[in-house]
Amino acid sequence: MLTVSGLKRLHLSVSFELQDGECVALQGPSGVGKTLLLRSIADLDPNEGTVKLDGTLREAMPAPAWRRRVTYLAAEPGWWADVVQEHFAAWDDALPLVTRLGLPDDCGPWSIQRLSTGERQRLGLVRALMLRSRVLLLDEPTSALDSASAAAVETLIAERVSNGTSVVWSTHDKAQARRVGSRILAMRHDGGIEESRP
Repeated sequence: MLTVSGLKRLHLSVSFELQDGECVALQGPSGVGKTLLLRSIADLDPNEGTVKLDGTLREAMPAPAWRRRVTYLAAEPGWWADVVQEHFAAWDDALPLVTRLGLPDDCGPWSIQRLSTGERQRLGLVRALMLRSRVLLLDEPTSALDSASAAAVETLIAERVSNGTSVVWSTHDKAQARRVGSRILAMRHDGGIEESRP
């Protein structure tokens, strides 16, 4: 279980719990702090408060170890090499996920520059899924995708959730929030959150 207690960053002040194998949808207008919250939980930005995974404090482990367990996926994932497969420790192992998300199985040698925004978004998700994290913090993971690609992502994440992965899924799409989330956390302009059921 992920426990977020009194997390503070700029105007944010948030507390919630995320059970194993649960997906919650994070909603709220642009600029309200959804990305700030996800990045703070992943310890990518300075923040105050208590964040625990299975009762273990985030500060009790090195930051890279925490981020392998609690993985943040940006809406625009970062790339550090010129070629797609150089971003994967084991490209052959990643291929089944790559093809499930509608990308061709020969895209490994492609240049990153050749990819569309949607292709980069799906490959970023595959990269995150390969870590087999306990918690996934997904920041608008289907914002650049058509409905078929978005549905493939939703199905894949639902499978991970059913196998015990916990997910916080930020989305502007209210219909998607109702589909993917067992609960909806709506962020307010004052930095707090309100919880509801889909």
